[in-house]
Amino acid sequence: MYKYLTVEAQGSVLRVALNRPEVFNAFHRGMALELQQALFEAGQSTELRAILLTGEGRAFCSGQDLSEAIDPQGPGLDRILSEHFNPLILQIRALRKPVVVAVNGVAAGAGANLALAGDIVLAAKSAKFIQAFSKIGLVPDSGGTFTLPRLAGFAKASAWMMLAESVTAEEAERHGLIYRVTEDESLASEALALAQKVAAMPTEALALTKEALNASLFAGLEAQLELERKLQIRAGASADYREGVAAFLEKRAPNFKGQ
Repeated sequence: MYKYLTVEAQGSVLRVALNRPEVFNAFHRGMALELQQALFEAGQSTELRAILLTGEGRAFCSGQDLSEAIDPQGPGLDRILSEHFNPLILQIRALRKPVVVAVNGVAAGAGANLALAGDIVLAAKSAKFIQAFSKIGLVPDSGGTFTLPRLAGFAKASAWMMLAESVTAEEAERHGLIYRVTEDESLASEALALAQKVAAMPTEALALTKEALNASLFAGLEAQLELERKLQIRAGASADYREGVAAFLEKRAPNFKGQ
């Protein structure tokens, strides 16, 4: 049923793994729509009580597949945000079941911000979080400009986004981005055990807790996602974006001119 995800019920937990390991689980339209469908079906199920989201292979998610983003026949940045990532972020926050995220490797760009939208986030010690957007002349999206300052504070969020610095799992835990760091080899088992634990709890109370947290922390998220979309369209029309993507694909240093 799913081509770009591994989806399996493990008792009352639905394990969903991004499954494009050959491109470090970069998102394209097919995978984004499949993840929306998997989350929708999990939300409708009376047997599934928690979701475990992770990635296959060495990465959690490297963000948007740039080959699709620059394809003249592709969806373009506007549709990528309005139809792919923004609905996913809102869906995760609205889902009335706990979403446990196991970050098994690099989480970059939209992949990092997708992970941070989860309810309980674990990360392997070798995992890294990178707000990689500025490397190719774009702005953070997928709720990054909303979530990250609220978790880590303005100073760290601003620097991480502008400098596109790699943040280690231990640093992410220290600054409140994630719940816990695990050893690489134990991430999968610890994340599943945690998802099974919350699945056995009074999940209606957890849903109401999530609703209260959404009102407290995530009020205004939808408006910020829309602002990110508008700003991303402007960034995507810049010469720096074209240069950034070209340099990335050609594996060379970009020559940005602020245009």
